[in-house]
Amino acid sequence: QVQPVESGGGLVQPGGSLRLSCVSSTSIFSRVPILWYRQAPGKQREFVARISSGGATNYADSVEGRFTISRDNAKNSGYLNMSALTPDDTAVYLCNVNANWGQGTQVTVSS
Repeated sequence: QVQPVESGGGLVQPGGSLRLSCVSSTSIFSRVPILWYRQAPGKQREFVARISSGGATNYADSVEGRFTISRDNAKNSGYLNMSALTPDDTAVYLCNVNANWGQGTQVTVSS
């Protein structure tokens, strides 16, 4: 297994922005999709966004228009740009690459 590593989380005020990163050492990174999920305390893990190997994207309704997923295959990295954050976005954000989950990065939106 090749576990991806997330980073970029932190504490941000409502209306603020954050950029999450996901780095994977898998040799087939450019040929697999990258997915972002999140899990809030006491809630089930939920889908956030996906980017295919070809760059096609899709988003959960709750983040559409506020979050942008992207990838840089040269760096074996995926990104999640988040803006207009609300307290409802508070969660551990996890990426999934080639069916392997990272440990997650905490995002807290609070004033």
